[in-house]
Amino acid sequence: MTTTFEPGALVDALVTIDPSAADQRASIRVVRSPGRVNLIGEHTDYNDGLVLPVAIDREIRLAYVPAADGRVELTRLDDGQSAAFDLDEPYRATGGWIDYASATAAALSEAGLTLGGLRGVIASDLPENAGLSSSAAIELAVAWALLDDGAEQVDRLTLARHCQRAENDFVGVRCGLMDQFSVSCGQHGSALLLDCRSLDWRAVPLPDDVTLVVCHTGSERRLGASEYNQRRAECEAAVAGLATLDPSIRSLRDVDADLLARGAATLDPVVARRAAHIVAENERVVEVVAALEAGDLAAIGDLFRAGHESLRDLFEISSPELDALVEIARDVPGVVAARMTGGGFGGCTVNLVRPEAVDRLREAVLERYPARTGLQPMVIPVSAADGVGRRVSS
Repeated sequence: MTTTFEPGALVDALVTIDPSAADQRASIRVVRSPGRVNLIGEHTDYNDGLVLPVAIDREIRLAYVPAADGRVELTRLDDGQSAAFDLDEPYRATGGWIDYASATAAALSEAGLTLGGLRGVIASDLPENAGLSSSAAIELAVAWALLDDGAEQVDRLTLARHCQRAENDFVGVRCGLMDQFSVSCGQHGSALLLDCRSLDWRAVPLPDDVTLVVCHTGSERRLGASEYNQRRAECEAAVAGLATLDPSIRSLRDVDADLLARGAATLDPVVARRAAHIVAENERVVEVVAALEAGDLAAIGDLFRAGHESLRDLFEISSPELDALVEIARDVPGVVAARMTGGGFGGCTVNLVRPEAVDRLREAVLERYPARTGLQPMVIPVSAADGVGRRVSS
């Protein structure tokens, strides 16, 4: 995390890196773009399913000054890395972080939107490779900067879809819409229930008597593009197999438990396990929403437990570190629910915790987790935040 995070400090950092911006200080804008944590609905988004994410008050901030030359130059303040690309040149992958920015520009340009060049600096208090959507946060922050005054004229869900396309078609990760949607459409105090087929969504207020706590394993996510794409291919293989029983099936969203039970024997065992997770996970999303609206925290705890075990045993994307954090949290009085969140193979857990138990959870994790794993965790209380925008939160 860079200490240069407040708007004034970001402006000063930009002027230091690009002295020409000093004469344009009044034109410098700051965009904030949140990360997200998913409460339930893991890997369901690209299966046309249901998800329940929350935009959080850990975020990326981008301070920039518009440039008329059609060139985009960005500097990361955490490590000083700089990278650039020209808006009038075809997208070229570099394998680095700048690809998320240049891919976003390419997708927006192909959508017919008017873009402008810029010089900017990026700061973050959002852990990278933690499953908290730092890549989507970069994409949406860059989109707002490239569109500049036109950003607020673009429908937020539409903008999220453009950024998803950037990651799918240019970066090469076949992600669903959840991450970009969360970052773009987040609402203070609420989770977001999204139907990834119809794209209907609504806010689901979070209870006042629990705190969201993210626990970071201290290990980077090891779910690369190839492994993510493999999980998606396995889900598609399940659809192809089950469609022989019912030709109307277009995705695992169309499959219920009875149909899967009838067709499971015809599927590869690994493919059948992947499908079993998705089918049950969609039901868990519906049940968690109902439990939140009823204030039934005990039910949420049971559903989080079932979701984590499904991700561990059926979708096989948990890790010993994630399992350790979940087990430690469940032993702490006042922790209502705990499970892994995000793409898997490292990253973070999400926990619903009584406010008076947050310190107990932190103490338990900091004491017990390093002894089990040899890693140093982070315990991060977060709040549900608004989506990307130019107004910087205090």
